[in-house]
Amino acid sequence: MDLEIWDILPNEQLYTYSQPSHIETQCGFIGYLHGDMDTDGNGFFTTWNDHDRELKTQEFKDEFDEVINALRFNPEYEGILKNRSALMKYCFRHLSCQMADGHSFGIRVDTKQNSYLCRLNPNKGEYNFYIYAYRKDWLDQHLREAQKGVRFIDPHYRELFRLPDGGKVRIRHKDGSSSERVCRYIDDYHAIIGNNLYHICEFAEQMEYLGNTVEPADKPLVPPGKEDHEHESTAR
Repeated sequence: MDLEIWDILPNEQLYTYSQPSHIETQCGFIGYLHGDMDTDGNGFFTTWNDHDRELKTQEFKDEFDEVINALRFNPEYEGILKNRSALMKYCFRHLSCQMADGHSFGIRVDTKQNSYLCRLNPNKGEYNFYIYAYRKDWLDQHLREAQKGVRFIDPHYRELFRLPDGGKVRIRHKDGSSSERVCRYIDDYHAIIGNNLYHICEFAEQMEYLGNTVEPADKPLVPPGKEDHEHESTAR
């Protein structure tokens, strides 16, 4: 089996964790495997967690077994999952795949039809890997769309700013307190803000009604129409 293995991109790191159900559905999320390599580093104890059983076809199951075996036993792929020592060597030979949390490493493994986004942790006493399986075309389509960012508007539909998918918005409350919420892109008109799904106009109207104001807690995206040519898509 031929695999394409990439250092995970910043906008893909979110997808090595469980997502809100709306996003998982859009991305063609099939399920994920997590496992550890035992106290001596040579075991391989795993648990599979289903998401979409309709996408978990026999063809997928056969391919998934091949992918795992290739990552464990095929020297062409550096024995990434052979044991914890091999995993550690791989991670420290590929420091460019270190993730934002500072202790995990991420790779993307592509086949013709599916993508496997892997979060690797060579530390003893922790789960050593999480492998999230997606339909490649669905995932890539969502990643391309999500690069537009989460839009924040006022109740008159005037755009205030955009946040990158996974960025934080700061809400300043009427009583002088403030709070921050993580924002996830659903489509041009819907976003998950905190734990709730909103139409962007509904959120703007709610903020106005409550006397709240919003501002970016993370660096906002370049306003629409002001992008320069050096801002290129990073989605594959």
